[in-house]
Amino acid sequence: MAKITLDKLAHSYLPHPKSDADFALKELDYEWEDGGAYALLGPSGCGKTTLLNIISGLLVPSKGNILFGGQDVTHLQPEERNIAQVFQFPVIYDTMTVRQNLEFPLVNRRVPKDEIDKRVHDMIGVLDLADKADRKARGLTADEKQKISLGRGLVRYDVNAILFDEPLTVIDPHMKWQLRTKLKDLHRQLGHTMIYVTHDQTEALTFADKVVVMYDGEVVQIGTPEELFDEPAHTFVGYFIGSPGMNILASNVKGNIARIGQHEIELSHHYRALGASAELGIRPEFVKLESGNKGLPVTVNAVEDIGRFKIVRASLEGQEINAVLPEGAPVPAEPNISFETARINVYENSHLVRKSA
Repeated sequence: MAKITLDKLAHSYLPHPKSDADFALKELDYEWEDGGAYALLGPSGCGKTTLLNIISGLLVPSKGNILFGGQDVTHLQPEERNIAQVFQFPVIYDTMTVRQNLEFPLVNRRVPKDEIDKRVHDMIGVLDLADKADRKARGLTADEKQKISLGRGLVRYDVNAILFDEPLTVIDPHMKWQLRTKLKDLHRQLGHTMIYVTHDQTEALTFADKVVVMYDGEVVQIGTPEELFDEPAHTFVGYFIGSPGMNILASNVKGNIARIGQHEIELSHHYRALGASAELGIRPEFVKLESGNKGLPVTVNAVEDIGRFKIVRASLEGQEINAVLPEGAPVPAEPNISFETARINVYENSHLVRKSA
């Protein structure tokens, strides 16, 4: 296991990058704590696989350095970094049995046979493959093969880090939940540094202690699941995390008053006067929909009933806004909305504005 340090790291696939726009991964300084569980989360093309490939040694960064436990490994090959990597699609030997596949990385490292037998036995139990341990991998399903691939990475106790590149893509939804739980349990037991790449927020939030949210080649926030939900540092984080995501509303903000069109909203804190790029962020869970004269009048455009709750999609002064209602709650014919003011975040140029008082 090792602390992983990203020192002014940046990468461009162009030979002579001239501006930030030319970089697939913009400059990043960060330390992955020894034994931490991290997720790289973001949409396709945001730079998360580029970053993972730099950590693994498949890419040499255009700028900066990467250190494992204080040792500069920037120019070391993957096999010299002592890492395990699990890819999106299974990487196993079809002609070997399940047991032989799991033994292979340990045999290569000349681990004593008694230790190999113990680790492989334990891993077969963890993966729930005991009844297929001596079957050839060729005849197994795609999700069973990926379980073997996961096991080949996890069976090694001596690694600096285990890297997962969207490893549950081929797994059916029910099995995904089981394997995410298993991975979390294994992280607690083994204490490996684990880095998990995904575009699925549920996978990221349920697996990781810290989630690294990426957008357009930039790390826009690193935080716990609670921090990402409660106080997104960037409007993209607010929109990307949550279902539905945070409402983002153009507004004029000065002091403790925000104006949306002709309407005023009292804020729980004071802010400096913000420019034309000011926005309010409020989660749909903290938008109240009610009848009467209180609040701001909205037009309801659609109601989606998904069983446990309803999503009301409405318009406020020409801007889209969503509210979440409990199961069975009525939707007023002429509704007004109000916000839990303590839950309102204020943004300028898409970045969170910290409260001044």
